[in-house]
Amino acid sequence: MAKYSTGSSGGGGGTNCELCGAESNSLRLASVAGAELEVCPDCAPHDDTQQTSSRRRSSQDSGGSRSQDEPSRKKKAAQNVAKANPVWDGDSEHWEKDGTNYDDDPLPYLVSDYGDKLIDARQGAGLQRSELAEELDIPEKDLLAVEQGRATQAGIGGGLIDALEEHLDIELAE
Repeated sequence: MAKYSTGSSGGGGGTNCELCGAESNSLRLASVAGAELEVCPDCAPHDDTQQTSSRRRSSQDSGGSRSQDEPSRKKKAAQNVAKANPVWDGDSEHWEKDGTNYDDDPLPYLVSDYGDKLIDARQGAGLQRSELAEELDIPEKDLLAVEQGRATQAGIGGGLIDALEEHLDIELAE
């Protein structure tokens, strides 16, 4: 009997599968992950020796070996990744917000604490975020993105930065 048996405490002949614990009268010896266990018919497919021989048979039946299939499997996996990631297809439209054209309205290099500077200037002018957005006729979410330091990720153009600098008399760009 195996070292860590769940079967009877006698010398073998237990009625419980040592892999799943199910009660069975038709246990058989199997090698599972290097351990010799008494297993039920449901757990018998986990027998390492049985799986090795069935792999050899299927490999011989198909007329080829696994290594010949590897390049095509890798190629197929790469194709699936490319389909799932349109970033690599050369089309940047999916990440450009609201048609921002970076050639016409490039975002300048911003000072490191531009978000905090904008918040301080806005509050110093006694304006709420919604009020400033209304005065500049811009979406409040764009103003929030700049205040949070997410101008690049939000697709903010240089024109908005220029308008903020001029309206609040601050310097956000280097």
